[in-house]
Amino acid sequence: MARLQILELPEGAGDDRPPFALVIDQYEPPPYPGEPEPSPFDGIAEKIGARAILVFEETIDIPANEIPVDPGGYPIKVHVEGEFEKFREQVQAEVAKAQAELKGTLR
Repeated sequence: MARLQILELPEGAGDDRPPFALVIDQYEPPPYPGEPEPSPFDGIAEKIGARAILVFEETIDIPANEIPVDPGGYPIKVHVEGEFEKFREQVQAEVAKAQAELKGTLR
């Protein structure tokens, strides 16, 4: 059975949404008797907003789409928290600086 994957592309200056290509692999084309029929993928890229559709009969692995798993086979989730204490110190330093400038200006 065919698989669908998304290949994210670098954004350009005029892109209003992230560009992507649709990758279809493990595709088994149906046997067409006689003259070649048009591709079943004609016009799909324009309809879904993809830059291109890439179709392969073999398996294509996109490294960016891999999900890291732990030894038990479960997806690894990473939770990142900001260092708010350092941020608070930076904000307080900037406020003190602005207050000192304001006092100097008012004198």
